[in-house]
Amino acid sequence: MPSDARILIVDDHEDTLYALESALAPLGYRLGRATSGDEALKQVLRGQVGLLLLDVRMPGVSGLDVVRYMRRLEQTQHIPVILLTGFGPDHELTSAAFALGVADLVMKPIDPWALRTKVRYLFDAHRRHLALEHEVRELRALVKGHGNDHRDDHRENPGEDQAAPTTRHPTLPHPDARVPLQRGQGAHTEELEQDRT
Repeated sequence: MPSDARILIVDDHEDTLYALESALAPLGYRLGRATSGDEALKQVLRGQVGLLLLDVRMPGVSGLDVVRYMRRLEQTQHIPVILLTGFGPDHELTSAAFALGVADLVMKPIDPWALRTKVRYLFDAHRRHLALEHEVRELRALVKGHGNDHRDDHRENPGEDQAAPTTRHPTLPHPDARVPLQRGQGAHTEELEQDRT
């Protein structure tokens, strides 16, 4: 997630947008806003959204529809979503929301302190997750490049067996190899023969 990633607040009521922006302002994160599900999807698909604060019931595309669409796409399926509802506890809504992988379902009116705590945790956790994914990709690329270097070493000696070690040891003579007699060795042998007689 880029450092300029923002929290997108989506609600079809201007006063609610303003209240949510005021509640999150102390966190110091960049905030974006959308007034419909369609507009929210367009902004999410453009990238740089690190968390979605999303009203459930909006005209046209609902909050749940937005989440369903996001979960189908690889680039958006891991963005954390907090759903907001002003219609009180609803078992069906809760089941549907959590089945889609929504991080939390918050009832209106919203407690600013509780919302800030949840948003900070989810936004920072998502940033850490993406940073780790980036590091893993870089490490895999390094390992892959290192593996290619070894394969290139083997290609330089195509006649060699791939499993053979690359270090070469000096070859020693076979123990049965005949070593020629050195000069003077024959004379020494004759002296020994004379001593025996």
